[in-house]
Amino acid sequence: MSEQSQNRSVDAHYGRRDLGERILAGLRTARGSLDGVTPEDLAPVDHFHLRGKVATLELAGRAGIARGMRVLDVGGGIGGAARTLAGEFGCTVTVLDLTEEYCRVGEMLTDLVGLRHLVTFRHGSALTMPFEDASFDLVWTEHSSMNVAEKERLYAEIDRVLRPGGRLALHEIMAGPVMPIHLPAPWARDSSISFLRAPEEIRAVLASAGFQELAWVDVSDASLAWLRERAAAAGEGLPPLGVHVLLGEEAGAMIGNVARNLGERRVRVVQGVFERG
Repeated sequence: MSEQSQNRSVDAHYGRRDLGERILAGLRTARGSLDGVTPEDLAPVDHFHLRGKVATLELAGRAGIARGMRVLDVGGGIGGAARTLAGEFGCTVTVLDLTEEYCRVGEMLTDLVGLRHLVTFRHGSALTMPFEDASFDLVWTEHSSMNVAEKERLYAEIDRVLRPGGRLALHEIMAGPVMPIHLPAPWARDSSISFLRAPEEIRAVLASAGFQELAWVDVSDASLAWLRERAAAAGEGLPPLGVHVLLGEEAGAMIGNVARNLGERRVRVVQGVFERG
């Protein structure tokens, strides 16, 4: 599959033309109106990664986030992490995402909570980032590299756009020791756009790209426990907002397969922080 075809497939996997309307409807159900919506109100749906906002704050602590940092969120989706870094830490954040609808909805939600002065969205590929060299203090990525086959190109681009001494903070799903994985999953309905590598391979790619490892923590057990807690709560019915709004009708099967893959050691979940040389 060509890179262009792969990009179209990824966009088609995530894009839903009614996504913004569904999120607004969920907000009205949860809150009664759209007046005074805060990033916290959006947290159940816009942190599209395991352990949600808790994991975002955990990674921010590991990365040493500081006020005024220029942050690039690669594959940042509809902007949950970006709005957290902007609203709670005072960072200026650019979200780069391959899914055009995510960028459109992300802009709408950022307007809704009054953070457009700190958070912007760019539609584009992580393999050919539309930014100048050394543009950012920190590159952030949560659950986005699963759809990228060319990890070497990805981390080379991240290296290029980071300033010397800048940091990469990642929270990613990686290949476990047991294969194959069960699909569909939130990032792929089939293997054509799923590209997982083992943790040791990713560490080696990052080292080859010149990154110095500052932190590397396997959070698989905590991620599985979090999923099981939510599965138990789902017996009481789905809430108005959650990642099921992003995933659509296959949400149950996709999330169930993530739990199964974790339980069977087919995937691992890692947080890491690296410094550019």
